[in-house]
Amino acid sequence: MRIPRIYQTGELATDKLVMLDSEAAGHVGRVLRMGSGEQLELFNGDGCNYLSEIIEASKKHVQVKVLAKAINDAESPLNLHLGQVISRGDRMDFTLQKSVELGVNTITPLFSERCGVKLSGERLEKKIQQWQKIVISACEQSGRSVVPQVREAMSLEQWCSEQSEAIKLNLHPRASHGINGLALNTARVRLLIGPEGGLSEAEIAMTETHAFTDVLLGPRVLRTETAALTAISALQLKFGDLG
Repeated sequence: MRIPRIYQTGELATDKLVMLDSEAAGHVGRVLRMGSGEQLELFNGDGCNYLSEIIEASKKHVQVKVLAKAINDAESPLNLHLGQVISRGDRMDFTLQKSVELGVNTITPLFSERCGVKLSGERLEKKIQQWQKIVISACEQSGRSVVPQVREAMSLEQWCSEQSEAIKLNLHPRASHGINGLALNTARVRLLIGPEGGLSEAEIAMTETHAFTDVLLGPRVLRTETAALTAISALQLKFGDLG
């Protein structure tokens, strides 16, 4: 049986006693119903796994002892920054979860002209926190020990105008070539995924002024969440660690 993986904030070190965060403790004690003597694997985002043994456990408090530290090599050589226009309902949650499983490193939620989601202030901040929790859960499930960052949401133009050494890609149905036709001179990629209705003509023109390269995924029209995961998979297959 696979040892449960749990995200734990703060410093972790061999032979150190650690009290799990309240959320992690609740999951271990109430949901998994684990007890003293059982083992779990902790990670805190530093790229390592920490094999640990439960010393004491209740429904609210769990203390463990770190037994061993091991470097986790689950990260792709390709550094992917996903700029995703916010989608409705649970589609955004799904996109974030699966993109993390596929190796995305950074996610920036975006607002565009045809974005159907209206979020601001406290509601937006709570949504960002919820998305970060989804990312952490995806790392626990997929075996990653580096936690991708969900950045603050911003406008499409703000994101496109950010200075970066990465190659910038925008999916476009009239592009002259697909991802297989790309040649990368960097291991960093910024991938823009638009809303269900696509980017407006003005937005497409704006991406061109910021040196985005248009790429084609194929002859069929894909939903925004399908487009994101298909493009990430294609990039990982050609330049990363899939296949």
